[in-house]
Amino acid sequence: MSRLTIAPLSEASGQAAQLFAAIKSAVGMVPNAYAGIGTLSPVALESALHLDGALRKSSLSAREIEAVKLAVSQQAGCDYCLAAHTLMGRKAGLDAQAIQGVRHGQPSGDDRLDVLADFVRTLVGSSGTVAASVVERVRAVYSDAQIVDILLAVTAITFTNLFNRVNDTVLDFPPAP
Repeated sequence: MSRLTIAPLSEASGQAAQLFAAIKSAVGMVPNAYAGIGTLSPVALESALHLDGALRKSSLSAREIEAVKLAVSQQAGCDYCLAAHTLMGRKAGLDAQAIQGVRHGQPSGDDRLDVLADFVRTLVGSSGTVAASVVERVRAVYSDAQIVDILLAVTAITFTNLFNRVNDTVLDFPPAP
């Protein structure tokens, strides 16, 4: 059950109603996370959607974006985002081995994704300056521009992870295995 007071979608008006209509048109539903965020702060939802839109234009593939989102969500313990991005990851071409690998630090079947997921896990699981050896390992596979786009993906998913962890958002996707 949601912890924050979230009005029903049917009561949305103004900017929130416009955002919900656009989301429903694009994906056929308004996921509970977006409903919660948008009901409470249309500005926050619009910002999150713009951030994800920018990510789709980035130097990262859909598979890489989903790998980042899965690795971050696993580290954060966000069941909602793990469920959503397991589904999205499959749509982006990640198979079950790749999804489990990027989530748990196991071989994914794709060495590039393994380097990406290891970098992301180190980044979000630590504080302070990232060790030069960690940066050099990711730079051996990803360009500096791609590393910045990886940071953007981490930023995007961190917001929804935090919201869902605070709200305890009810799953409306199949649970992640």
